[in-house]
Amino acid sequence: MLKIRLRRMGAKKAPFYRIIVADSRAPRNGAFVEELGYYNPGKEPAELKVDNEKAVAWMKNGAQPTDTVRALLKKAGAID
Repeated sequence: MLKIRLRRMGAKKAPFYRIIVADSRAPRNGAFVEELGYYNPGKEPAELKVDNEKAVAWMKNGAQPTDTVRALLKKAGAID
């Protein structure tokens, strides 16, 4: 099963996340299929950039977003 989830990047105590499509069995920072955008909570206000068309296409093909990513996609306008 494919998941749309966050991949942690950045320095220690300064997280930066990429929104990716990956197999649910793959490790958090392991192999992924495609990158959909990024989320930077360290900036004020938090920076969020998502390719909404790709996200919707992956969800139509069966990829399930995690709870956190679902909230971010709603904020970005990819999900109603």
